[in-house]
This record gives sequence, structure tokens and C-alpha cells, in this order.
Amino acid sequence: MFTCAQCAVKACRTNELEKMPKNCPMHDMAKLEKIKEDYMKPELHEFTLKAAQVECEGYCQWSRVEETIRFAKAMGYKRVGIAFCIALKKEAKVLAELFQYHGLEVSSVVCKCGAFPKESIGIPKEHKLKPEEFEPICNPIAQAKLLEEDGCEFLVLLGLCVGHDSLFIQAATKMVT
Repeated sequence: MFTCAQCAVKACRTNELEKMPKNCPMHDMAKLEKIKEDYMKPELHEFTLKAAQVECEGYCQWSRVEETIRFAKAMGYKRVGIAFCIALKKEAKVLAELFQYHGLEVSSVVCKCGAFPKESIGIPKEHKLKPEEFEPICNPIAQAKLLEEDGCEFLVLLGLCVGHDSLFIQAATKMVT
């Protein structure tokens, strides 16, 4: 089991490999070298380089929103998609306005898109917030597919619930932040 979250050595940051704890993932450098090759794949290389550029320019200086804007522009993206939880509708509106202010086209899809009753996919009443009222499913798969069909080049998650975010990421074929 790896315990990087509790590591006091940080050999990965200092390159003092002789100080690695016994459960450090860097003990298998052959595996890590093989994984490193993924960054050179044509479909990932530019993305990797631009991510490092944005990190260099704004690390611990810019908000994640500003990083997202700068990254999207560095990649040459024109249209971004926002998948958001209905509970964060006000924040989604602000985020969309910020992206637009910075010259990005924005498509956004709310989690309740489709208005399918929870019962329609087998969710029992006892797993509803208000069992006797209409309550639509969260539809992260539709969010991903609709944003991609609408021409979004980069997808932004805003507050999707745990599990729903996972379904969105699995359904997406574009990069997600």
C-alpha cells in the first residue's frame, strides 16, 4: 500500500532516492519509466506540455478558474463545456460568464437534464430526498455526451456529486478537469 499522503521524505521532489520509504511507489522505476512513455504519445504530448507551461506560469498564483482559462487558450480550444450540479446553478452562470469574457464559447448542461424520474431506472423511494415527490435522476452520462456532441473540446466539472462525477468522466471522450 502506498502512503504518499503521509510521506515526510518526499524523495520524488528532491530526487534523494536513497531516502525513499519502503512503501514508496518509486521502488518500481521500471514500471514508472514505462508509464512515462504515455506522455510522448501524440494525442497526449501537447496536452502535457501545455499543462506544464500553465503550472510554471501560475502555480499557487492563479485560481483554478484562471488556470482553466489560460490552459484552454494555450491549447487553442474555442469551446468548453460545463457539466454542473443543479445546486451550483449560480456558480455555473458565473463560471460561464468568466469563460465567455475571456473569449471562450461555452456550452453547459445541468445534471437533471432529461427529467427522468428516479424510479424509471430502479432507484427506490427510500433513496430519494423527498420520497413522495417527483425527483429526477442526475444524468452525468447525458451531460458528457451532449457537451461533446455540441462541439466542446474541453470539459469542466462543477460540483457533480461523488459517483456522478465518475460516471461523467467514464462517459467522456474529451479531456475533463
